[in-house]
Amino acid sequence: MKGIFSVLVENKDGVLSGIAGLFARRGYNINSLAVGETEQHDVSAMTIVSDGDTRTIDQIEKHLNKKVDVIKVRRLEETKCIQLEMMLIKVSCSPTTRGSLIELCSVMGAKIVHVAPKNMVIELHAEPDTISEFIELVRSYGILEVQRTGTIAMSKN
Repeated sequence: MKGIFSVLVENKDGVLSGIAGLFARRGYNINSLAVGETEQHDVSAMTIVSDGDTRTIDQIEKHLNKKVDVIKVRRLEETKCIQLEMMLIKVSCSPTTRGSLIELCSVMGAKIVHVAPKNMVIELHAEPDTISEFIELVRSYGILEVQRTGTIAMSKN
């Protein structure tokens, strides 16, 4: 089971370390973690994605709620939230493969942000599954480097 947590925290030193420590001490895995300032300078939003059985996900939520620097915890349902990631990927290409790679980017909604004689850097904003699919589709060209932001999520309601 996947647990998606939207957590508002005080924007101050040590908060991220405290959250990561909670997961480490309890043996919970963090699949993805994204943190950014909100419209309020003193509040940050974290999106934490973890997995486990129902009991584990419930425990994570309880432990997050107990943290002093945590303002609010919301568990998001996969079907009732929007999940997005950003990825930069550097892919090998030659003059003969460049056209098919450009076409694939067009179909998938990816943007080419840099072209060099032997590679391209491609940017993609999409759902995590779409990002993973894109990686598999370009694997045959030769992946040189991948950077992913981690999931951010927001309730549709």
